[in-house]
Amino acid sequence: MLGLLFTFPTRADSASELTEPETLIGLTLEGLYGLLGVPQAVYAVRGADEWQDDVVLVYPQGDFYVYRDRVWQLGIKAIRGIRLGDSREAVVLALGEEVREGEDYFLLPIYGRSWPITLRVNMGGSAQVAEIFVYRSDF
Repeated sequence: MLGLLFTFPTRADSASELTEPETLIGLTLEGLYGLLGVPQAVYAVRGADEWQDDVVLVYPQGDFYVYRDRVWQLGIKAIRGIRLGDSREAVVLALGEEVREGEDYFLLPIYGRSWPITLRVNMGGSAQVAEIFVYRSDF
């Protein structure tokens, strides 16, 4: 399996568990709280339509976007060899031939999950990675 693994501490054990971020898409609130505990902060994000509104739970590992009672999107700091602040060239090298490139973003489908998952890398004005999201692309 490809992918940069990162650490999610569990409440019951201070030892770390390695998990691919895309596996957390679809996690229930109960599952999220059981894995990571109480979030550091919570905020709302308004969508164009009411059904697109999200509650975002902030953890050291990233921002977890929740619709109803499930995580549908993650805003993270690193994945698959890419980190916030990396150059456009680094993104192209890390994501390979299957990546679709837009003017200020990259999209890469992630296969092998129960629903379609996409990795999105947004580039900032300085041609550096500004945001990284993993999300359910059928949502």
